[in-house]
Amino acid sequence: MESLVEPDPFGGDGLPEGLAGRFLQEELDLNARLKGIEFPAPVSYIYNPLEYAWEPHRAYVERYCCSPKEVLILGMNPGPFGMVQTGVPFGELESVRDWLGLGPELASVSRPPREHPRRPVLGLGCARSEVSGARFWGLFRSLCGPPGPASLFRHCFVHNLCPLAFLGPSGRNLTPAELPAGPREELLECCGDSLARAAQLLGVSTVLAVGRLAEQRARRALAGSGAPIRVAVLPHPSPRNARANRGWQEVATTVLRELGIAQLLEIPADP
Repeated sequence: MESLVEPDPFGGDGLPEGLAGRFLQEELDLNARLKGIEFPAPVSYIYNPLEYAWEPHRAYVERYCCSPKEVLILGMNPGPFGMVQTGVPFGELESVRDWLGLGPELASVSRPPREHPRRPVLGLGCARSEVSGARFWGLFRSLCGPPGPASLFRHCFVHNLCPLAFLGPSGRNLTPAELPAGPREELLECCGDSLARAAQLLGVSTVLAVGRLAEQRARRALAGSGAPIRVAVLPHPSPRNARANRGWQEVATTVLRELGIAQLLEIPADP
């Protein structure tokens, strides 16, 4: 099948100045590289939310990635009822709209040129909640309290290793691990190279990977970067992960405390 949906309609023009603009440009550069990869069966559809959901994604980066970070929280790739719908990592609709405050931008979400009839992109009209995203953002919503997202994004940023979602003929979501070996390695090498540049750009000291595959790829990508970046893992909140269905928030909170990340979310004392 074709490598991707269509030429990138956005380019790098009009990006904001500063860190957010440089981060967005890195994402656009990665998109351009990924267009050269062809994905055979079982891949039948490829969704790129950084194209059709560019406005909410850009607003997310502009609002929450305008200063250096200590921690990069790294997901794997978009889920069909999360970032596929909203353009935001782990982008369960209610969390993106109500907690991250990106409701107006979500109204601009369009549609990919090729959609599986069972997996339409509905943006604000998506009635199905993504369990992983609801658990993920619910955790930080609970930890951050009244200060809200500012408490998280003061020191952390949330990003995905790969910007693409893959569907099989039936509409089943395919993880990168399920892709054919050759294209998978080409994809993940490109994404790993981009991750290393993004981590350097943000100045992070820790990459907290969500799930083992993201952890493995982060370690591989950062091993040759020359930067002393710690890589740690947070259990994935997906219902596919049996452990996540038994008190995931409590387990994740313990991990964040042991790594010293929970302390970064505390409200700074008044001078």
